[in-house]
Amino acid sequence: MHIAIAGNMGSGKTTLTTMLSEHYGWTPRFEAVDNNPYLDDYYKDIARWSFNLEVFFLKQRFRDLLEIANSSETIIQDRSIFEGVYVFTANNKAMGNLSDRDFETYMGLFESMMAAVKHPDLMIYLRASVPHLVQNIQKRGREYEQAIPLDYLKNLNERYEDFIFNKYKGRILVVDVDPLDFQHNPKDFASIIDKIDAQIFGLFP
Repeated sequence: MHIAIAGNMGSGKTTLTTMLSEHYGWTPRFEAVDNNPYLDDYYKDIARWSFNLEVFFLKQRFRDLLEIANSSETIIQDRSIFEGVYVFTANNKAMGNLSDRDFETYMGLFESMMAAVKHPDLMIYLRASVPHLVQNIQKRGREYEQAIPLDYLKNLNERYEDFIFNKYKGRILVVDVDPLDFQHNPKDFASIIDKIDAQIFGLFP
């Protein structure tokens, strides 16, 4: 079985992935971004290297999907190939960093890949407001994240909403995380567990 956790930066994806893997005994899979050989060039000249960067991420995420599909374990994945395409690459295109030609080539490659794999059994979308995201980003204190513009987070949030409710074709569980503190409040975490059990095990009406 394949469970994916989706959500904007600061929504709690990595924390929930870790907690659910421990609760259910699932195998966690986290995205490795540090080994992309285009990252340094990308930040020096975003428009020039965006296509290379996005294709490399696409290749890595597709390989992850193939490995997950061939695994006998239940995998819980922190961010999926679908977010990379419909949120982050789409945002790069909207910002003018990808030409129409490059974006069409990229999407054609993605659509060809999708013919070889299936959607996750469940996509858990952590829905969060921008103030909630900012609070979490400030709390975890990663230096490179502190200067992220609010408009950027807002744009990503809008793309997540469009992705989840208009473009994604698989099974979705939406969790509004603003009122929750599932990391520190057992009742909040239990409420998420109940929803997951209802979706994948049918234990609740």
